[in-house]
Amino acid sequence: MTTPEWVKPGVWGAIGGAIAAMVIGFAWGGWVTGGTAGEMETASAETAIVQAFTPLCVARAELQPEMLPALKKESSYKRDDFVIEAGWVDNVSEKYRDEVADACASIVVEGMKAG
Repeated sequence: MTTPEWVKPGVWGAIGGAIAAMVIGFAWGGWVTGGTAGEMETASAETAIVQAFTPLCVARAELQPEMLPALKKESSYKRDDFVIEAGWVDNVSEKYRDEVADACASIVVEGMKAG
């Protein structure tokens, strides 16, 4: 059985088109692999947790206004430790506590500058 002469260029065109579609899809189309999608999902969940617990921390900080000047005097690198020691993030899982404390300290200090 012989194949028609147009089949060979057609097959190579289909292969080239598939490769071009993959290159364009991954480079510019926003396609990602399953592993990358999982990493993005984890990062998004962590961000949501930090955003959810930060206002609670700020509210706890506002209940102790006598501690706020001491927080402002702390180095920006040590403010999260100050917030943790103050107990403002005790309701947060150990896994996210540092990130929530850092976000909380930033908001409280910025609020003090504005106020």
